[in-house]
Amino acid sequence: MKKSKNTNDTIALNKKARHEYHFIDKFEAGLQLQGWEVKAIRAGKINITDSYVFIKDGEAYVSNISITPLNQASTHVISDPTRVRKLLLKKREIEELMGGLDRQGLTIVATAMYWKACWVKLEIQLAKGKQEHDKRDTVKDRDWARQKERMMKHSA
Repeated sequence: MKKSKNTNDTIALNKKARHEYHFIDKFEAGLQLQGWEVKAIRAGKINITDSYVFIKDGEAYVSNISITPLNQASTHVISDPTRVRKLLLKKREIEELMGGLDRQGLTIVATAMYWKACWVKLEIQLAKGKQEHDKRDTVKDRDWARQKERMMKHSA
């Protein structure tokens, strides 16, 4: 008998970002993590909601990802839950991100964290901030789609 593999590899989602931004381009980045961070991620003690990505000296970093250390973490390891972590991207991808930031006035948002084989990956996207009326339109469209589904379900 074959062991069923967990099909849900998602660790954390940034649902707030989908409401706040229009997404333009998607990238997959690795993260430079310490051992205690990987153990805490496996335990699900992570939050990426307030995180943001910035580029400094030609390298990409992510800040404000909150990884809560486990109680049984080693005493000799100094654990900083919101430290700045380096993103592992190709040079071409970093240049593309820099171009979007500089020329188009976009921002880089972390939208999801997931497992890919044994590696932790961070999905980042080039995004443009929504105006208040755009947010209202999104809510209206979602409500109308839900109402349309109900009508279709009851008429059949």
